[in-house]
Amino acid sequence: MALTATMHRFDIQLADGDRGVYETLELRVARHPSEAAAFLLVRVLAYCLEYREGIAFSKGGISSVDEPAISIHDLTGTRLAWIEVGAPSADRLHRASKAHPRVALYSDRRLDLLRSSLAGERIHRAAEILVTVFPPAFLRELETTLDRAVRWDVAKSDGHLYVTSGGKSFDAEILATPLIPPDS
Repeated sequence: MALTATMHRFDIQLADGDRGVYETLELRVARHPSEAAAFLLVRVLAYCLEYREGIAFSKGGISSVDEPAISIHDLTGTRLAWIEVGAPSADRLHRASKAHPRVALYSDRRLDLLRSSLAGERIHRAAEILVTVFPPAFLRELETTLDRAVRWDVAKSDGHLYVTSGGKSFDAEILATPLIPPDS
């Protein structure tokens, strides 16, 4: 018997002071049976940090090879941003960067490991791809509050992320850093 996805409901109060975004989000997110809790958390946090009109999770879920984890489209349906989660291949990043005006990556992997895994590979506009890494300890602590119905207060200010869930508060410094350092 095949395993099915688990649905998680996230009710989120978002306050991104860095971008002036203040929203109430109600998300239904399918967690694939092979998806680690940390990956799910990174997907939802990336959605929050990228939130704007036209944002959506991939219709194909995490297993889609033709779509990113998250997209942002304009009113005409043109994709404005391709947002990856995890550790995508150099080829995937290269194709996305050639076809879309903006590519971003959110991960729980160390930046030096991401960079070394992509070293020497051809990636179009690699220095323009911004990577945001969530500290593993932050994700592990946040995982303890993960349930099928989650209520979060998410705030971002001056490069610091604050999440309140289940009566507990978590925070981490997060910075968007170029995939390839400018001096490379």
